[in-house]
Amino acid sequence: MECPICGSDEIEILNSKQKSSKKKLIEEYLLRCEECGHVFRDMFSANIKPETYRLIISEQGKSHKTTIDLLPGDELKSGDVLLSEFGQVEVTSIEVGDKRVNKSKIADINTIWANSTEIPARIGFSVDLHGEVDSYKLDLDRDFEIAPGDVVKIDKHIVKVHVIKTKDRKLTSGFAKAGVIKRVYSKPVRFNNFDYDLTKDIFKKTKKSS
Repeated sequence: MECPICGSDEIEILNSKQKSSKKKLIEEYLLRCEECGHVFRDMFSANIKPETYRLIISEQGKSHKTTIDLLPGDELKSGDVLLSEFGQVEVTSIEVGDKRVNKSKIADINTIWANSTEIPARIGFSVDLHGEVDSYKLDLDRDFEIAPGDVVKIDKHIVKVHVIKTKDRKLTSGFAKAGVIKRVYSKPVRFNNFDYDLTKDIFKKTKKSS
């Protein structure tokens, strides 16, 4: 798919829906160009009938087992977004035979593992207390941005973020959205002011020895 305005192939899928008949499957997409921001619609039709695949959706410690209809000739990879009966989900892993892979032709897939993108992201947040660690689980809006260097109030602490661990890497600069963050590492600072307060977003707190 290419943007009809600037020709870029950096396209974000905003929404999709399927229409089927006896001979064709038609997929309608609402798209946005990541280069120029143009929003447009596109359509894909195929004579191949979709097949049903097993889908397991993780939702903050709970799992939903369901199925989804997909075209077997297409390719699926981790990070792809699907529309299931439980809403929009992001593929996290693909089971082919007895192996977990990040990418596969759909025809070869046994099970698709995914996370719901329609609930808050649950991330870890560690406060290093020089011998002990206060460890928190936070429920945040998936688009909430955290950056190394941020000064944050959490519980009784005011801390500075040093490292952010995402699904793919560790960050000491830049920023990351909560939807991709695994854990944030921080240390207390002697400041009275802070950038934002995450206390209300605490789901669980534990204390660990470092």
